Amino acid sequence: MSLEGEYEPSTWDWVAKQVDRYESSGGTEGTQLQGQPCVVLTMRGRRSARIRKAVVIRIEHDGAYAAVASKGGAPQHPGWYFNLIEHPELTLQDGPDVHEMRAREVEGDEKAAWWSRAVDVWPPYDDYQRQTERDIPLLVLEPAIG
Repeated sequence: MSLEGEYEPSTWDWVAKQVDRYESSGGTEGTQLQGQPCVVLTMRGRRSARIRKAVVIRIEHDGAYAAVASKGGAPQHPGWYFNLIEHPELTLQDGPDVHEMRAREVEGDEKAAWWSRAVDVWPPYDDYQRQTERDIPLLVLEPAIG
């Protein structure tokens, strides 16, 4: 399931530069986001159908990953969240390792368990949730089957 198509870099300059550094180094540079390990998500854009990329803090458990759509506690969800809801197939690069994954939004007890893992890695997630009225979504990224 390799994602193919025209790549459209992020309109956020720091994201575009970090993705470029991460990928051009084979996952040996640009692997920190605010002092924490991070991963690169490659997905299809929901409106443009172009290839889009995002950098998120690395939260891994038993071969699955979490992507917290916090946007730093902003009142709106990040664009990558909508892309993954519309097109859940993605590629995740964790350092030099690249994985074909599928995203799904979690709720209830499963979200609570993943949220706890996320806060263990990045405690500000709790602050972000307190400062916004929206319920911050959490997506679990699991290995794609077949």
